[in-house]
Amino acid sequence: LLKVQVSDQIVLVTGAGGSIGSEICRQVLKRHPKILLLLELSEYALYTIQQELQVIVAKLDKMDGDNFLLPRVIPMLGSVQDERRLSKMMQAWKPEVIYHAAAYKHVPMVEHNLAEGIKNNVFGTLSVAKVAFEKGVSNFVLISTDKAVNPINVYGATKLCSDKLFVAGNSYTGWGSTRLGVVRYGNVMGS
Repeated sequence: LLKVQVSDQIVLVTGAGGSIGSEICRQVLKRHPKILLLLELSEYALYTIQQELQVIVAKLDKMDGDNFLLPRVIPMLGSVQDERRLSKMMQAWKPEVIYHAAAYKHVPMVEHNLAEGIKNNVFGTLSVAKVAFEKGVSNFVLISTDKAVNPINVYGATKLCSDKLFVAGNSYTGWGSTRLGVVRYGNVMGS
């Protein structure tokens, strides 16, 4: 399913340097996108994942020879809260698929920084979604969490709010033809 969605496509991963975003980047890259756009707020995290992915691209070249064009990996510093930056970036690169993994995920950190957690996880998601719809992105996948099911903390509540935005977006025709999906990951045994 992932290969069908990303092969020979322009793919954007938000939060590309985080634990989840970086794994999505690795998996996408192995399925030969045309271009892999990495959006990350942390310069160090962006540099680290970009260097790692360049090694993977070099190995793809040796494994498959000239059977396909090697994917381009484009690192971009920026915040999902910066709607103007998002708009210019999507206008320039025209991503066809977005995996939105950018979120503040460490529960104690979000609990100590409530306003920033809400701004990033809810309003940042809304900004990315709004620009994606305006620019006609074909597929948008929100990476959510098991903690959104019955939230007992601010992190879970922010992710539940984001999930509900997507459910509402799927039933609202004004959001364009963008297909929306939500994937919940779990890091708790039995979740």
